[in-house]
Amino acid sequence: MKNKKKREYQSSELVKSFARIYGFEDKLVAFEIKDFLEDYLDASLFNEIRSVNIEKGCIIIKIDSPLLKNDFKMRKSFYLKKFQDKFGADKFNDLQLL
Repeated sequence: MKNKKKREYQSSELVKSFARIYGFEDKLVAFEIKDFLEDYLDASLFNEIRSVNIEKGCIIIKIDSPLLKNDFKMRKSFYLKKFQDKFGADKFNDLQLL
């Protein structure tokens, strides 16, 4: 069984305050989204995701596999709604797949 590493440092108040001061709160949320996708997707599918970023309220997911990218595009509103439910509807307004 694979031992999953969790980003426990993200829940620290000190880290959150540093993120607020230096403006990388979005990167912490992007890490949380990537962790969510790791739990939600199969391991082989998750390995096709190159990166997750947030820019100006838009989640940007870079995917290597054309098949997985197409699946995300077809279910774009489903994934966006899932992210908004989990992390707050006010944080994201769009999902872009590259």
